[in-house]
Amino acid sequence: MLKHIPTLKLPKIHIFFIAFLFFLASCEKDPSTTPKEDQYLVSSSLITTISKETVVQNAGGSTNDAQLKAFAALYVKNGVKVYKLNYKTKNTDGQEITASGALIMPETDQSVSMISIQHGTITTDAEAPSNFGTGTESATMGTLFGAVGYIISYPDYIGYGASNNVPHPYEHRASLASASLDMLRAAKEFISHQNEVKWNDKLYIGGYSEGGYATMSLQKKIEEEASSEFNLIASSCGAGAYDKTAFMKEIVNNTTIGVAAYNRLYLWVLLTYDRIYKLNKPATYYFKEPWATQIAAANGDPSKLAIGVSFNTILTDTFRKALNDGTDAAFINAIADNNVYNWKPKTPTKLYHGNEDPLVFYFNSVNAVNAMKGLGATNVELITIDKGTHSSSITPFLLGTFTFFVSTN
Repeated sequence: MLKHIPTLKLPKIHIFFIAFLFFLASCEKDPSTTPKEDQYLVSSSLITTISKETVVQNAGGSTNDAQLKAFAALYVKNGVKVYKLNYKTKNTDGQEITASGALIMPETDQSVSMISIQHGTITTDAEAPSNFGTGTESATMGTLFGAVGYIISYPDYIGYGASNNVPHPYEHRASLASASLDMLRAAKEFISHQNEVKWNDKLYIGGYSEGGYATMSLQKKIEEEASSEFNLIASSCGAGAYDKTAFMKEIVNNTTIGVAAYNRLYLWVLLTYDRIYKLNKPATYYFKEPWATQIAAANGDPSKLAIGVSFNTILTDTFRKALNDGTDAAFINAIADNNVYNWKPKTPTKLYHGNEDPLVFYFNSVNAVNAMKGLGATNVELITIDKGTHSSSITPFLLGTFTFFVSTN
């Protein structure tokens, strides 16, 4: 015989409490209420902390530039913390790769803007921003702008830092843009996890030389693909090789200065495009002897070479003819794929360039501004640095960039 089990009567307040517990449990299981997993940021680590006094003392770099020292004395407001970020991006073959960069955070309780600085040409991993070596661009310019009161995102690019086991895709538009953009995305995730520094969501971008080219490439990618992610306020590009087609025609057909260090960079671009676009031409197709043998022996590393003659004199007549008459369509298309001058920017943009630059010719910036204005761009300006060379124009670019960014803040 079954025994009658009396119904348990709970006070109403107990029933409400149990219902509330069930509600909390259901909330814990709801994905919309749990923190989202980082999509780009892999890891972060503190590199160093630098005081305001040290920043001012080190301003001017190895050349002890008087203008930069005066700038630091006037505008530096705080010390900085420097972090290394490892993050996910795509290599030139479309495969996921872990890259890295430096994130420089000002020590301030004020809400601040961010600058993504794309570094200029480097030839060793020790110079990568995330390695933060003494006298490197990130340790000097990056620290200076951070101490003025900006968050600084400083991508290493592919081929340096965490990805130093693969070749750097020198002057390759698409990967420079994507590596820089994905660093920004990782920086955004890092900032969301901390409470020390407040970002006001404003983004500025700038860079010189390869960094100028990378900045223009990044700007185009943000405006066309990521405008909903970032509030891009202004872009400052210095001495970049934006018109790759005109640049290649110039060094193929005309006498250049014949400096070995410059030739290494021209070779680096050519060999990078041959590799990335799978053109797979032998060195003897591009170069005459004895240079073909020397270049082949360097195994894609121009830093081992010292060729001190006009660049066009080392090229074969066959290659030069194929470029000029259009029969080498694959190489011509590879060059054109890296042009970043003939589009219409929406963001206020300034291009700084010395008109006596013997390495990255001034016409790159002239052609870019003319093409952009021809397409209807209304807020693009060329700042010509009179008698400026590639090296002497750096300080005017930096000071002009600061003034430009402050004026749009």
